Amino acid sequence: MSLPVNILSLLSGQSVENERVEYKEGWNPSSVYRSICAFANDFSNIGGGYVIIGVKAENGLPVRPVKGISLDKIDKIQQAMIGYNNLIRPVYHSKLEIEKVDGKHILIMWIPGGSNRPYEVPEDITSRKKEYFYYIRKYASSVKANKNEREELISLANQIPFDDRANTTASTDDISFTLLKDHLRVTKSKLLEWVENQAKTGILMQMELLSGPPEQVFPRNVALMLFCESPEKFFPYSRVEIVFFPKGPANPEFREIPPITGPVPQIIRKTLDYLQTNLLEERILKLPNKAEAVREWNYPYAALEEVVANAMYHRDYQVREPVEIRIYPDSITILNYGGPDRSIKMKAFEEGVIKPRRYRNRRLGDFLKELDLTEGRATGIPTIRKALLENGSPFAIFDTDDDRTFFEVTIPVHPAFGKKAKTSAKSGAKSGAKSGAIDTVEEDEVTYEILTLRQKQVLEIIKEFPAISYREVAQRMGVNHSAVQRHFENLKKKGLIKRIGPAKGGYWHVLDR
Repeated sequence: MSLPVNILSLLSGQSVENERVEYKEGWNPSSVYRSICAFANDFSNIGGGYVIIGVKAENGLPVRPVKGISLDKIDKIQQAMIGYNNLIRPVYHSKLEIEKVDGKHILIMWIPGGSNRPYEVPEDITSRKKEYFYYIRKYASSVKANKNEREELISLANQIPFDDRANTTASTDDISFTLLKDHLRVTKSKLLEWVENQAKTGILMQMELLSGPPEQVFPRNVALMLFCESPEKFFPYSRVEIVFFPKGPANPEFREIPPITGPVPQIIRKTLDYLQTNLLEERILKLPNKAEAVREWNYPYAALEEVVANAMYHRDYQVREPVEIRIYPDSITILNYGGPDRSIKMKAFEEGVIKPRRYRNRRLGDFLKELDLTEGRATGIPTIRKALLENGSPFAIFDTDDDRTFFEVTIPVHPAFGKKAKTSAKSGAKSGAKSGAIDTVEEDEVTYEILTLRQKQVLEIIKEFPAISYREVAQRMGVNHSAVQRHFENLKKKGLIKRIGPAKGGYWHVLDR
């Protein structure tokens, strides 16, 4: 990557403050990496800095002509840095550039403030016994952070959600001005009046979507999520994958559609359009002894809308896993990686009263709320429950693990549809959601039981191995021991399994339901 400033301006101190530049006459890896760590931590939010090797300094100013450094030594330095970069915790890679000044070659390291701070590095990076410390910049020096500074540094980093951090691998060229203007038009923003007379950078700056030093600004992650044509370039697998299982989870037969990609708002809209066209179905139920017919959907659109939007809103964009939607004959499951905050207990999801203390992607949520794609204010679960209740559908089932690495929502099909729920195993798109089928049913005719995907997996395992233990089931499924125990308890409450005999020497019996 080219330097954001002219090298001669950098050496003269005209474009960058002296405290943001450190000169090194020769290659001293321990000293250099302490400075890299300090600039990456960007304790004073000055935009990182530069380390220039091959330039002597007197009283903080570079001496001209520069001393320079041979090209073969520069090559060895670059090779050594590959290993040293991995010793920074978390790993950090500075940007390197070789420049020719006064007829000599110098090596310039550009170190923007890191998006994963705080960083720590060994005091002596070449020593076998490595002691790690946090380093920060004080005036023109890189020094160890004291206890108070270390706590402030950690606190400072924790206060910046991922979506609001600068992305130093991107530039404003990655932002589509067309998408940005469309957003301003849809939200009826007053900034739309500025578009014709302001540059893209000015609009983004006004919307607080840029960060970084004056000579090189970077888009924040939320800007790339919303206004980049291909966000997957920066957030791999930020997509939705839809898979149909027409014969249920135990049958290997499945059909999947091409992944749905693009900016987050487009992904949400495309996903909902697809589900509305290829999944949703309405029936008119004529009940005995009642004059009025009842109109019901296999899945209420309002519930699907909320679940899909929340999956894209609350997912962890640092995890390289897509949002998965699995459609079975009797249910639809939406799975996103990055579970709910630990302050939220599973009981809260069952009761429908959510009081989160933190939001993973607060800025993204603000934009989605402007677009009427999500409500915010922790209203998602109550909205889902209300939509299901009004449709006469069973309540949704929520699942996560103790480490909160995923969040899974299973919406049962309406009992009136049963196994006939539309799974669209046939190819070809439909013109719209099917409506108008009329059935006559008895009110107590339908009994219904819905299980999560993991509960179904537990059932299949204990059918094959009745004497299996919790721990062995957990190993087979690749989940926590405590999560498996919870699935067993739920299956017992549903009357689907029963323990025969003692804890040791007994076995599980799957009841015929």
